[in-house]
Amino acid sequence: MKIFVTGTRGIPDIPGGVERHCQELYPRIASAGHKVLVATRKPYVKQKLEVYKGVRLEHIYTPRVKSLEAIVHTSISLIKARLYSPDIVHIHAIGPSLLTPLAKILGFKVVVTNHGPDYERQKWGRLAKFILMAGEMAGAKWADQVIVISKVIQKSINEKYNRRARLIPNGVTIEEDKIGVDYLDQIGAEPGKYILAVARFVPEKGLHDLLDAFRQMNTDCKLVIAGDADHETEYSLGIKQKAKEDNRVILTGYITGKPLKQVFAHAGLFVMPSYHEGHPIALLEAMSYGRLALVSDIAANREIGLDQEQYFKCGDVSSLKKAMEKLLDKEINQKSRRDIIDFVRSRYNWDIIAENTLEVYKKALN
Repeated sequence: MKIFVTGTRGIPDIPGGVERHCQELYPRIASAGHKVLVATRKPYVKQKLEVYKGVRLEHIYTPRVKSLEAIVHTSISLIKARLYSPDIVHIHAIGPSLLTPLAKILGFKVVVTNHGPDYERQKWGRLAKFILMAGEMAGAKWADQVIVISKVIQKSINEKYNRRARLIPNGVTIEEDKIGVDYLDQIGAEPGKYILAVARFVPEKGLHDLLDAFRQMNTDCKLVIAGDADHETEYSLGIKQKAKEDNRVILTGYITGKPLKQVFAHAGLFVMPSYHEGHPIALLEAMSYGRLALVSDIAANREIGLDQEQYFKCGDVSSLKKAMEKLLDKEINQKSRRDIIDFVRSRYNWDIIAENTLEVYKKALN
């Protein structure tokens, strides 16, 4: 089977939940004997690889303009896809899904993955929200098969468009090897003595609440925030300024590979204060290292099924502060860590996710 993938910024090691999803999924599909080509967005590509773990990469122009890049890139990608005559075109995210009708006109069998209602993100204006809603509808109405990554999205698609979608969640890779601390030494973080957040610097990730709550805490722990902004904004600059005002806060910028593994593996507490998530892949990654997590009580986070004390009221700084203080004092033994790891291993396995995705492709072809 030949599969052409668009809607992602690309792989490997490009920040973003959709990008992480594609980086884990498509090498597994390629290793099963299928030909996979991923269309990347040139401005985000740092390594000009032609092949990554059996997946061919096509680096395609896109303007680095927040409101245009997804639509322009997907349009060019679909036209280029004609050169490869793929059996399946797989479009990720609801913005790029606006081009599903074009993909059908071009004669492709189309699968779309809805990674969440991006129009709920605070960064978008009215016109952008309208376009994203139209993209969600176009994917639901025109695609041969629809995949969703959470029960919340599945229910929404069924109610709004009377479309049955296949639920295939995000996954995690369990790291069995011992992970060092040289990067932690470099940034000045002590194992077990820091709170970790991993997020883009956009309003819906709630980092402003986390910084406000942490500032009120009387603790020697540090706060490590791994991430940055795709496009510098007044909000992202404000987050960086807030961080500078507290010498306990460490901003790492975007990190991948060994540095990211180290900050996950040795965190005393992982915090996700999001106002919006499709399916919280950073939370699953933290849990894959056996880390205790504290997350906002939005529906996507509730779906993971953590203990009640691991949720705080979204947007409530006081609730977040109290919950962080309580969980930082909580002792977690090796058995409890192993239970957390086994939980995510059983429910969010990338090998099973790849098999389920291939089943959807076969259904689309038939």
